[in-house]
Amino acid sequence: MASGAGRATVAIAAKDLRRRIRDRSAILIGLVLPFALAGIFSLTLGGADEEGFEATFAVTDEDGGDLPASFVALLEELDFVTLEDAATAAEAERLADDGAVDAAVIFPEGFSRAAQSGEATSIEIVSHPGDDVAALVATSIARSFAARIDTVGVAVAVASPDHDPEAAARVVQAAQAAPPVVEIVEDEAASRTFSATTFFAIGMAVFFLFFTVEFGVRGLLEERNEGTLARLLVSPIPPSAILTGKALASFAVGFVSTTLLVIASTVLLDATWGDPLGVSLLVVAGVFTAVAVTALVTTLASTPAQAGSYASIVAVVGGLLGGTFFPISQAPGVFAALRFLSPQGWMMEGFQELASGGSVADALPALVGTFTIGAVCASVAWVRASRIVAR
Repeated sequence: MASGAGRATVAIAAKDLRRRIRDRSAILIGLVLPFALAGIFSLTLGGADEEGFEATFAVTDEDGGDLPASFVALLEELDFVTLEDAATAAEAERLADDGAVDAAVIFPEGFSRAAQSGEATSIEIVSHPGDDVAALVATSIARSFAARIDTVGVAVAVASPDHDPEAAARVVQAAQAAPPVVEIVEDEAASRTFSATTFFAIGMAVFFLFFTVEFGVRGLLEERNEGTLARLLVSPIPPSAILTGKALASFAVGFVSTTLLVIASTVLLDATWGDPLGVSLLVVAGVFTAVAVTALVTTLASTPAQAGSYASIVAVVGGLLGGTFFPISQAPGVFAALRFLSPQGWMMEGFQELASGGSVADALPALVGTFTIGAVCASVAWVRASRIVAR
């Protein structure tokens, strides 16, 4: 009897799969649309993080001392900075206003003498009105340079309180020659980040998964309206085999389409999903949960059309709430926490953790969260779907 129920389950699942593949909706919704949208989003919105930051600065040295020359040498060491000549402050301002440079740094006459003697002086930053980021970078570099000069001024004031010129000169030379006490060590963070292409590939896979698997219980309602379900129930097939077969078909379509999307986006879009074991486990948990959630909401409907509408609403709202289109984890306050109310939010969290170099252990909370939602919804959906079969 058990083997007969198993054969019936497989036969029902195979029948639903053939029906789904014949109308090509599984291929379109499960693979073509998410892949196409991921490619479009990555091309239109993903260029900024791959090209890197570049800026063009001009430095005007009206002082002629050693300090402006040191600042120019500092900028020349930065591979993202292009330097332009500006002989006067007026020319520097004109270049910034015209957009020829992103920002101009002006050292006034007497700057080196004032700085080395402990007198007040300033560095002027003139930025192009349309480039706040480059202006911020130029200001940050100038402030760091000024902070180094301030330490020299403090050393002069402490070591030569009587303002002896010879003593002050010796202190200045010693302070400038001294190596930094604290060194900033830049760690390689590439393994803990992921590209915009990867984000959109993950987002589209998660978003369309809930559309891909929704035909399971909806198909049960269709067969009830067409009279096919009644013929199945009078045959020696237990109702549990009917429900399991339809759920199995939905799971198979969701699993295959998501797996193919992972492979296609990796090969063709250069997306990076991370640890294969972790990705596989999360795909299984995500497909199971998507089947359970859509099954639950479609059992609340009385017609196939209504069931499709309910499933679409859950897919869209859950996708937006879960951050499949934009990184909602960066949203302020309660909005970032709300994503965990949806299974899509847990899945996005897990996939992004893996894509940024995390291990299976790092993605474990997301796996547990995803599966927990799926288990609860599956239990309720099974009870409600059993009532549909029993009618």
